[in-house]
Amino acid sequence: MSKSSIIGLKELRENTEHYIRAIDKGKSFTVVRRSKPIFRLEPVEEADDDRLWDTKIDLTQIDPHGVHIDQVIASLKRLQLQDRKKGHESARQKSR
Repeated sequence: MSKSSIIGLKELRENTEHYIRAIDKGKSFTVVRRSKPIFRLEPVEEADDDRLWDTKIDLTQIDPHGVHIDQVIASLKRLQLQDRKKGHESARQKSR
């Protein structure tokens, strides 16, 4: 494993995209706040990635740039409402 560079939390906040690109190239960073280490940033190994994440849906298939979270939540609420209506209709038919 390569040596981790030390960066401040403020530096990370102000230059997040820079550090994401560096991590994507294999670099690791230890983030400090008030001179104390608080977490590490490091690339995810491909083998670990498959084990850690289980893809349920790829929203880039809907829109290559991704889907805004508000659209996802609105769709989930609509589906939940539809399921409730179906449940009420099913219960009514059973009571007849």
